[in-house]
This record gives sequence, C-alpha cells and structure tokens, in this order.
Amino acid sequence: MKHRYTVFGLFISLLGVHLAALALTADEQFLAARDAFRAGDKARLERLASTPPGYELEAYVDYWRLLLDLKDTDATSVAAFLARHENTYVGERLRVDWLRLQGKRQQWAAFDVEYPRLAQPDQDLACYALQSRRAQGDASALDDALPLWLTLIEPPEPCYPLLEALIVEKRVLADAVWARIRRQFEANKIAAAIYSMNYLPPSQTPDKKVAQMVADAPLPWLTRLPSDLAGSRMQRELAVLAIQRVARNDPRMAADQLSRISASLNAGEKAWAWGQIGWQAAQRHLPEAMEWYRQAGEAPLSDEVAQWKVRAALRVHDWGSVRATIEKMPPALAAQPAWVYWLGRAYRAGGRLDEANALFAKIAGQPDFYGNLANDELGRTTTTPPKASPPSREELLQVTANPGVQRALAFFRLNLRTEGVKEWNWSLRGMSDRELLAASDIAQRAGMYDRAIAAADRTRTEHDYSLRYLAPYADQVRPAARNQVLDDAWVYGLMRQESRFVTSARSSVGASGLMQLMPATAKWVANKIGLKDFQQSRVNDTETNVLLGTTYMRLVLESLDNHPVLASAAYNAGPGRARRWRADRPMEGAIYAETIPFNETRDYVKKVMSNSVYYAALFDGKPQTIKSRLGVIAPRTGGEAKGEDLP
Repeated sequence: MKHRYTVFGLFISLLGVHLAALALTADEQFLAARDAFRAGDKARLERLASTPPGYELEAYVDYWRLLLDLKDTDATSVAAFLARHENTYVGERLRVDWLRLQGKRQQWAAFDVEYPRLAQPDQDLACYALQSRRAQGDASALDDALPLWLTLIEPPEPCYPLLEALIVEKRVLADAVWARIRRQFEANKIAAAIYSMNYLPPSQTPDKKVAQMVADAPLPWLTRLPSDLAGSRMQRELAVLAIQRVARNDPRMAADQLSRISASLNAGEKAWAWGQIGWQAAQRHLPEAMEWYRQAGEAPLSDEVAQWKVRAALRVHDWGSVRATIEKMPPALAAQPAWVYWLGRAYRAGGRLDEANALFAKIAGQPDFYGNLANDELGRTTTTPPKASPPSREELLQVTANPGVQRALAFFRLNLRTEGVKEWNWSLRGMSDRELLAASDIAQRAGMYDRAIAAADRTRTEHDYSLRYLAPYADQVRPAARNQVLDDAWVYGLMRQESRFVTSARSSVGASGLMQLMPATAKWVANKIGLKDFQQSRVNDTETNVLLGTTYMRLVLESLDNHPVLASAAYNAGPGRARRWRADRPMEGAIYAETIPFNETRDYVKKVMSNSVYYAALFDGKPQTIKSRLGVIAPRTGGEAKGEDLP
C-alpha cells in the first residue's frame, strides 16, 4: 500500500510539472529549457522540450537535447537533425560540435562525411581535416600544413600533431623553429614560444627556466651572457629574444644592449633584433626609429613590423622608405587599401603621377577612410550613391518569412542579443541587394539599429545610405549637439562607431550606452555640469547618455585645439595620449590617424572620420572631402597649457 501511494505521489508530482510547463508561454518555456540545458539538467530539459508547433526557436531546444548526449548519440540522429536544418545557423553549430567530437576520437570516416558540408570551418576543424587526409595516406596533407608553421602563432590543440609531423619528417629544421619562436615573441605569446623550443635539436634546446627568465627578466639575463656567445647558437638566439623583450619597454636601452653584443651575433640575428627595436620605437614615435630600421638592412620583416616601418617613415616624410617598404610587402598585405593609398602618395611625392593615380583609382569610391582619401587625391568629392527604391511589400514579406530572420527577431524579443546577432548575420549570407535592403528596413522598424546597419552595409550595387548611416534618436541627439556647438555629423559618426545605436551596449571594460561612457567619465561630467541626483544606473538612459556624451565631446574638443581628429582619439584612448601622439611639427591629419599606436584607436578614428563624411553628405545634401575634416594637427609644445585634466 505504501508503495502504491509512493508511485501515485510521483505521478501527481510529474503531472504537476507537466501542467506547470503547459502554463508557461512559449517564450517562457523556451527560456526555462535554455536554463535547464545550461545547468546540464537532462530530465528537466526533456519535460520542457515540447514547444508549441511552429515556435520560431524550436530547433534550438532539439539542438540542446542532442548536445547534452552528443557523446552517446549515433550518427543517424545527427544526420537527421542536420537534414531537417540544413543551411541554418543551428545546423552549422551542431555540425561543428559533431565534427569536433569525431576529430577528437579520430573517427575519420564520420568526420569526412560532414566536413565538406561545413560553411565556415574553424582552424581546429581545418587541422582535423588535414589529420584525416594524412591518416588516409594523403602525402600532400603536410604540404598544406606547412604554411601554418609561421602563421599559426598560438595553435589550437588539433593542429599540434601536424606541426610535430613537420618536425619528425624534417619538413621543418632548426632555422624555421627559431623563426617561429621569434614570431611568437613578437606576438607576446611566450608560453607558446617556450613550447616551440621543444622542437629544437637537443643541442639548441634551452632549459625551460632559462627561457622563462629571458622572457621575464631579459635585462638581468643579458648582463650575464657567456663569454663564448658567438660560438653558441642557442645563446645567441636567446640573446636577441631578450633584446626584443627589453625593446618592448625601452627601445633605447635595447639598442644599447644590442650594440654591446653586436660583434658576437651573425647578420641575420642582428637584423631581426634591429627590426624589433625599430618597431617598438616607431610605436612610441621616437626619432631614432628609422635609423634603427635602417640598421636592420634588407632583412625580411614580419607584416606588423613592416607596417610600422611605413608609419615611422610617414611621420618624417621619408617617402622613399614608404615606397620601398610597401613594395617589399607580401602581395596580400600590399593590396590592403591602406598601403595602396600610401604607396600612391609615395609615388606622387616622387613625381610618378600616372602610377599614383592608377593606385588611387583602385580604391576610390570605396565607402571607407582610404576610399575617401583616394577620392580627394583624384579631385573627386565623396557623396552618397543614388538611393535605391524602398523594398516593396512583397519583398518585406519574403524576408520576414525567412526562418533565420524569424529566429533572430525572436532572440531579440527575448533580449538574447548575442544569439540574435549570430542568427541575423548568418541569415544575411547570400542575400541579394533587394533582400538586404528589406532586411535592413525590417530591423530598423524593430529598433534593431545595429542589425539594420549590418544589412545595409552589405549591399553591392543598390544602396540606401540613410539605412547604412542611420541617425536615430534625433530628438535627443540634434538638440544636444546644438547646445554643445558640435557638428552633428561628427557626433553621429562617433556614436555609430561606439555603439551602433544600441542603448544597452556595454563594452568589456564597462563603457555603457549609446555613447559608451565609462563610469568614472560619466560621474566626472555629471559633476562638471551639476547634474543633480546622478546615479550610474542612469547612464543607459538615452537622454542622460547623450547629454553626458556630447558634453564630454565638447570638453575634449576644446582641450585639443578644437580638432575633431584629436578629440576622436581622446574619446577612445584619453586626452593625454591624444596629445602625446602629436609631432614636433605640423602633421597631416591622415598621417596622425595612421600612426596612432593603439590598433583599436587607430581603426576607431579612421571610421569616425569617414562616418562623419557620409553623415554630413546626408544631412547637408552636399558632396564632402575627408581632408577638410582631417586638416592639420598642430605640433606639441613643451610649455603648452593643458588646462584641467580630463578623464
């Protein structure tokens, strides 16, 4: 009897759970299923798995059910799911998970069935594919793996068997191993570099503690070099690695140390070390940078080191070095718009006008910083292209019916932005211009301004720049810009780059809202303008965020010669840095932007200034030039009055 009541009680309990699930809305049930999946609760996930027919996100619940048991799932079940969800983002995700599992198990037959169907292979899966080919006797697999030796600085686990096979089969010898270690030191991947030392011949393999000392305490290590340095390759290589580490903090000290031991090094070792010192000096805008680069001679430079040689040459108007360095770059690097433009400028400085104009013509018209600059060089103004006709009702209905778009909209409805962005971007793949414009329109109407821009940015021949350069929140932004006497095109250009108009945007370092204000900056500006009862919770409020952000823009602008390039750099990296990056003489605004040491800030300033050109063209209806906005950066002066320090 007691047993019967226990069973009955369990039945009532399960029925209660089932009825509770039925009481949930479809969205609530989906979110509960998501929580169960994330907690690894298989039983609860099963109870919540039966979403209403036609629910947009039903496939994700099925995906989670498979994923929790993937190690024990048979290939047939996986194949059935993939067949039902072919060419979808969730299908791609399961295929990736399944392939990783098969690769880890070295089940190459199962791996080879699905790998060719993968739309976007990650590096780890590409390495598993090479492993599979090698396991089946494909001798060319290692040929295809060889380029990874220098390019894959911090490889995922599946790539290590290939790298080790290159060593075992003597495709890679000691010279290439040391070259890889140098590249890893350049990239500050010290743990990976020390691991790579295991691939060296025994006579050249440093003790791990010694290698760590070279990385962590290079200057003390250099003072204790053995007297027979010239006779030991291992010691010489460690010495130049130590020089490289010193240069990261003090290029001048590194130059002194390299000069001291130079006689004991061979030409290639010295050239690499001088190149590293030149690179670090160039990022600090030291006047010796080009001299140290010259001491590197004609030795090949890594992509990053070569790009900074060009930037150092730009700051001193050494157009011959600009030309020579870009001409020696690998073709793929030299073809980037930045180096096409600056090579054109070098040719023009050398009187090679036809060649210069041919280069400018390659990138003119592209809707970016270098396309804008090339327009100026050719005497063309930058304007917006003819506006495409609005999407028809049929086009809007067709894109709205796209299952991927429906899933993206559902994720945004649930405030699951990360998942929504992934679904949205996947859905845009392969869309025609008309479909992209319809998708952009749909996103704009839904208040998903960043996704509207993402769709409009992809059009190839039919464009709508009022969607590509959206200007929402005009009732808050335009009056705030006027009150601060700011160019609203610049304000919108900066805001577009900061947040893509996502009011809830929050960066990894804590910046918030449309104008991505750091907490300390928001508090400082609020105090500065006497904003009563200010609390950090108000930063994401649109009106408050715009008020504080535009006020800060105006204060920064006034403190930096009223120059928008300097102020844009300051908004991203701080006013003190923006000041320090100036030169001792007037400098072209484009060169200032090109030689900003921080990758993020350099890209940011270029995009803000290019954005502002298009916003001005839309707002004013007039063609624009970017050089009129970039202008000339005044030189720094030793006794300049900095005024009140800004955060």
